[in-house]
Amino acid sequence: MAYEKPPLFTRAVFNRLAMATGVSGTCTLITPGRRTGEPRRVPVIPVEHGGARYIVSTRGDSDWVRNARASGTIELACKGGGPQQLRVTEVPVEQREPIITAYRAKAGRAVVGYWRKNPEPVDHPTFRVEA
Repeated sequence: MAYEKPPLFTRAVFNRLAMATGVSGTCTLITPGRRTGEPRRVPVIPVEHGGARYIVSTRGDSDWVRNARASGTIELACKGGGPQQLRVTEVPVEQREPIITAYRAKAGRAVVGYWRKNPEPVDHPTFRVEA
């Protein structure tokens, strides 16, 4: 499975701005670290599809993906609301395409490059989130 590490500018500046402002529907995903248990924060854009809520990894098999798999739970904090404790279930690869299509429509041009580099659903772990 692919993984595209974000550049330093993205990690140090852009991610913090996105989480602080909620730009483009960005929420803050908080996962407990697999080894330390310390909270890890990254921006995500949740998407609704078929009556359910999902999060998609644009960068592939990232740390937040591995942390979510290990714990089975996340916190999601969106602008205007408090953090929600949620369970996550990874979507099988063969069911990801319509969710990814909805995600790409919502996220827009900001995510086009990720699919140019890694066009296959297998490269974009997708999770259903529920209370």
